[in-house]
Amino acid sequence: MGSIILVTGGAGFIGSHIVDRLLLEGYSVRVLDNFSSGRLENIRHHRGGVEVLNADLKDFEASVKAVSGVEAVFHFAANPEVRVSTINPEIHFNENIVATFNLLEAMRKAGVKQLIFASSSSVYGEPDGIPVDESAPLRPVSVYGASKAACESLIHAYSRLYGIRAAALRYANVVGPRLRHGVVYDFIIKLMKQPGLLEVLGDGTQVRSYIHVSDAVEATITVWRNLKEGFEAYNVGSEDWVDVNEIAGIVTSAMGLRDVKYAYKPVLHGVGWLGDVKRIALAIDRLKGLGFHPKMNSRQALTEAAKSIIQELRGELNPL
Repeated sequence: MGSIILVTGGAGFIGSHIVDRLLLEGYSVRVLDNFSSGRLENIRHHRGGVEVLNADLKDFEASVKAVSGVEAVFHFAANPEVRVSTINPEIHFNENIVATFNLLEAMRKAGVKQLIFASSSSVYGEPDGIPVDESAPLRPVSVYGASKAACESLIHAYSRLYGIRAAALRYANVVGPRLRHGVVYDFIIKLMKQPGLLEVLGDGTQVRSYIHVSDAVEATITVWRNLKEGFEAYNVGSEDWVDVNEIAGIVTSAMGLRDVKYAYKPVLHGVGWLGDVKRIALAIDRLKGLGFHPKMNSRQALTEAAKSIIQELRGELNPL
């Protein structure tokens, strides 16, 4: 096997797909996950081919152990639920900022010089127009987005001070197999319970860009292979966008449902919750400059994701 790569949050949604890809390319992979949202089922198919640390980056000694002997770090450990920050903002402070600081300190002490960080389009908040590029101001409107922006600032400082080659990937909404949060999963769960009625958080006109996890992984590996000295940020998304009503239609169609009634639950200016944004989509010219082009647009990604998640959930409900 090749060099050891650490994937924090490697039992989570995107992280587990990164693990799949790294193993396919011949790397030895170490996963650190506290399993608060990650699932062992996501990496169990590797049958012991992955070193798994059931540990937490909030524990500095665990961070030190995790980075020992590794060549590069893919940092995907975080609490992925944006809505949590409205009720329990300390969760995102601890799970994102404290955890990232401990990881950076451990990397500094161990001399690890490569870092890929899973940031988010939420760092932009409510942009003046879409699509937004990486030069736009960071004005998050959720504690989740603020925590990701704070992590980027920490990484930038450590890059300048200690020579860590780092990239922050500002992901749009990533969807696909193993997804267990977000609007697609939420809609599927609601419709499984009540097929004739769908509760929609917001007024249905919120605009988002979506990218399939297979494209997101390809983009991530492309950025890693092109890491430069210092720190760089990259938007990761598709080149179109859809509104929530379209997503509801895609999900109901994938489930074979007709005549579903929508019950809207808007707050403020039609968003779904405090900290939600009305319109966000990303310009990916910088990423395309590295040779990356998404294979699916938002609608294709949503359709494929809905089908795979429905199949997974039905399999869990009706195991062989």
